Order: sequence, then C-alpha cells, then structure tokens
Amino acid sequence: MKKTAELKDKILDYFLTHGQLTAAEANQLRLEVDFVKLEQALVKAQNLTEEDITKAKAVIFNLPYTTLGDERVPVSILNIFPKDLAENYQMAVFAKDDNLLKVALVDPLNLKAREASDFIARGKNYRIDYYIASASSFHKILQQYGSLKTEVTEALKIAENKFETEEPSEDKMEKIIKAAPISKMVSVILKHAVESRASDVHIEPTTGETRVRYRVDGLLQTSLSLPKYVHPAIISRIKVMANLKIDETRVPQDGRIRLNINNKDIDFRVSTLPLYSQEKVVMRILDTSKGVSTWEDLGYEGKNLELMYENILKPHGMFLVTGPTGSGKSTTLYAALNLLNKEEVNIITLEDPVEYYLTGVNQSQVRPEVKFTFASGLRSILRQDPDIIMVGEIRDAETAELAIHASLTGHFVLSTLHTNDAFGAIPRLIDMKIEPFLLASTLNVIIAQRLVRTICSECKESMPMPKTLIAQVKEIFDSIPKISLPKDISEENLATIYHGKGCAHCDNTGYKGRTAIEEVLSINEEIKNIIYSGSGLGKVKEIFIKQGMLTLKQDGIIKALEGRTTVEEILTATKE
Repeated sequence: MKKTAELKDKILDYFLTHGQLTAAEANQLRLEVDFVKLEQALVKAQNLTEEDITKAKAVIFNLPYTTLGDERVPVSILNIFPKDLAENYQMAVFAKDDNLLKVALVDPLNLKAREASDFIARGKNYRIDYYIASASSFHKILQQYGSLKTEVTEALKIAENKFETEEPSEDKMEKIIKAAPISKMVSVILKHAVESRASDVHIEPTTGETRVRYRVDGLLQTSLSLPKYVHPAIISRIKVMANLKIDETRVPQDGRIRLNINNKDIDFRVSTLPLYSQEKVVMRILDTSKGVSTWEDLGYEGKNLELMYENILKPHGMFLVTGPTGSGKSTTLYAALNLLNKEEVNIITLEDPVEYYLTGVNQSQVRPEVKFTFASGLRSILRQDPDIIMVGEIRDAETAELAIHASLTGHFVLSTLHTNDAFGAIPRLIDMKIEPFLLASTLNVIIAQRLVRTICSECKESMPMPKTLIAQVKEIFDSIPKISLPKDISEENLATIYHGKGCAHCDNTGYKGRTAIEEVLSINEEIKNIIYSGSGLGKVKEIFIKQGMLTLKQDGIIKALEGRTTVEEILTATKE
C-alpha cells in the first residue's frame, strides 16, 4: 500500500515537472483518486496516453522503456516463459541475445514476477535485462503465444522447398499433401478456428494470395493470408481428411471431418465450390462435446420461455421457428428435440445436413441428387410410425402441405421457415397454397429469432445515450407493454447504454458471445379465428401486442438497456 502511494506521488510529480499537469490538477488527483484508478483518470481527464504514463514509470524505476509494437517474437524465444506464467505475472520475453533475455514487465512493483523470471533464468543459465511496457503492448505479445500466423509461418518455412509457384503435377501434389508441413498448416488453421470460437472457416483464393477467414459471433474476419501457391495443397489436404475426391474440381462436394481438439470432439462440415481459377472451401464447425444448448442458454426467458414450454407439451400440431440463415433456428429446434426425446416416443428428423447427433433420435439427411428430398422423405417418414417429426426447412408448397397434413393426423411437427418475423409466416404459408382453415387447425406457435453479439464482460462500461439514438430507442421503449417490462427497467434507464471498449479478452471488438432476441407468437383462439377467416391478418400483430407480448425489437431493446448487448446490434439485427 505504501509503495503504491509513493509511486502515485512520483507519477504526479513527473507530469507536474514536465508541465503536463498543473499544481492544482496534481493536488486534486492526489486527494480524490487512488493508485488503481490513477492511470484511467490521467488518460480521461488530462489527455495523456497509456504510453506517456509507461514512459514516466520507466524514468521513475530507472528501467528502459519498450513499445514492443507489432514486432513478431520467435516462438522459441516466447516459450522460454510458459503462457500461463506470462499471463499471470504480466511479463514476457521479447528478445534474446546469446544467454541474455530481454523481459518486458507491466508492473515493476510485482516482486513475485521478478522472482519467477529469475528462477527460470537461473535454471537455464540465462541473464535478464528488464524493460517496462504498457499493458496494451504486453497483450499484443501475449496474443502471439501459439498464434495462427506464427505457427503457420513456421510450417511454411519448412515447406518452402516443396512448393512450386506453378500448380504442381498430380504425382507431386500427392507427395505435398502427405508432407508434414501441409498437414501441420491445416491442423493449425482448424485448431485456431475452434479456439477462436469460430462457427465457420472460409479458405478462398484471391488475386494474389489465399485468404483464411473465421466467422466469429456472426462476423467474418480475415485471420491469415498465405502465398497463393499453397492453395491447391491446402484444399487437397482438406479433401483427403473429408474423404472427398481430390481430382474432382469441376463440381461442388460435401463431406465431414471429425477431430479431437483440446480434448473435445469437433465436427467440421466441409463444402467445396469451384470458382473461376481455384476451389473455395467453407467448413462449418460443430462442437459435439458441448451437447445441445437449452432455450435458457440461447437467451429465452420470462413470458417467452413460458410459452415455449407450454407449446412443446402439446400432443400434435406445428412448432415453427423463423428467421434468416444464421439466426440459430436449428439450435432452437435441437433444444426442443432434446426436451421431447423420451423412450416412449418415436422421433424422426429430416435434415440438410445433420448438424448434431442426438442419441435416441432417428436422424436422416436429405440427398436431392438421388431424389431424397424433404417432400419425398416426409412421405417415407409417415410410414415409420412417428410420434414427432422434425423437418429441417419448409422450402416449397409440397413440403408445406405434407407437414400440415402430418400435424393434422396426430403428429407433432417441428420445422423452420425463412420469414422476417413470426407474423410473416402465416401469409408465407398461404402463398404456398395452404388453406387458411388448415393453418388455423394446426399451428401451435411461431417463433422468430435473431442472434446478437453480447458485450464483453471484461471491458463493459456505461455511457450516456447518444443523442442520435434517443428518439429511436424511446419510440421502441414506449411501445413495450408495461406488463412485459422487467421490474428493474424503467424510463430512467434510457439515459444510459452500455458498450465494450475493447480488450485482449475480446480481441478488441467489445463483444464476446451471442444471445437470442425473439418474438413468440402463440396461436390462441382469437388468432385462430382471424387465420380461419383468411382476412384481416394484420390484426394478428395488434392482438399479439395487446396480450403483452414482445416483438423482436422490443425484446432486443430490453436486453440492450439491461447491458447484455448494444443498441446498435439490436437496430442492425432487426432492420427490415
């Protein structure tokens, strides 16, 4: 405590001496701000940077200052200190000269950090020169531990003599894809995709290079660029792993890879696509070790969750989930199947493709190339004595008609539909030539959902509501039925919103993870009568709101005001 108080005084004296603080400002900070919050106060109020403060500490401790910057540290040097030790003590080796190590410290007062580094150095006969670095600089170095670029670059160096700038011959290609560097490169790309929480990996040729992109929390981001001449070898290696034909480059192919990564069973759903010059590969990542998410995991709660459970217990009828691609529809249906999965019922699914394997559920994958479609598959399923049927997607009038008739004959049918909201599902099915009276008799519930990014818990902070958003947010808030508002949310909450400022924990995006926003349209008698009449379908939304239910936008704004996501995410996800 005494040491931090002394350091606080020395930092303030430094900036006072250098004319970056007035005596009054320094005295005010001495009295009002403790050491832990001093750096934040100097950055916020005095227009000083984190690096300015680190330079001051360097002078005070008589240590050389280093920015570290974007400098790449060789893996062999970085790994002198194990990652967990470096992270715990906020120190890293950033250079080595014979037996002299250059070690960057964030906190020179941390004696345990020096003791740990000295212990390692003695054991390996190293000497140490200490430097001081900012927390931001240190995190850049920390991110290099086992980084994608570092590991792939090292594999590339080993393999350089094996590659040709022109596309290799068939015989040479076979040798290249079996070579350790290519196997290592592909393995590292897949491993880092899993560790980055990516849902998809894109490997695609561009004009002068091969680009590797990961989709994280719904957004694609470039993670790696490789020389274009390695592209055929990487694609061929993936084809081998997925049991696809290496020499077939004219038509798309689909396959699957199963790997154990970090003691987790991971499935990669592989899809190739011929482009003008080369092939592109996209891999959907499915972590089978996680098990099936629950509705609560997805973000369902309150009245919406009650209605979901109420409708899943009905003996027959239709349970529909709507939304665009990537909105989590399949995950919601898998959660439903997991609840329904009991020994006394026969559950059969038709999927394209099967994403998660559920023990006790009969899962079938459609294969249009052999005329096994959703429609033909549904006809076959009805001869298999099913109690519960899940159809991956209602894409056409024939599938819609068969699904409706299955639910009319005592089956419980779950499926998905592409519409913008729950209300749009009714006219969409009518457009597919389904009679309104059949819809009124079979529809139990229609759920619309979107996935929005959640704010990173490590760097979340509040801020005043921007003037540009006030009117828009207030309009949505005022439309929310009062009975649907959580007890801790009122108009006072409109003054403040939340965002993530960005940190190492979230790769400086301010977001980590996703949650669902949803609207649950439970088909009661009043709504059934409107559907049955086939006219005045616009009234369905009026009744829905009158009953105190929440639209996508309303549910989203509540979650933004609670600090789970941002207003910008909600407005983007619900844009019509």
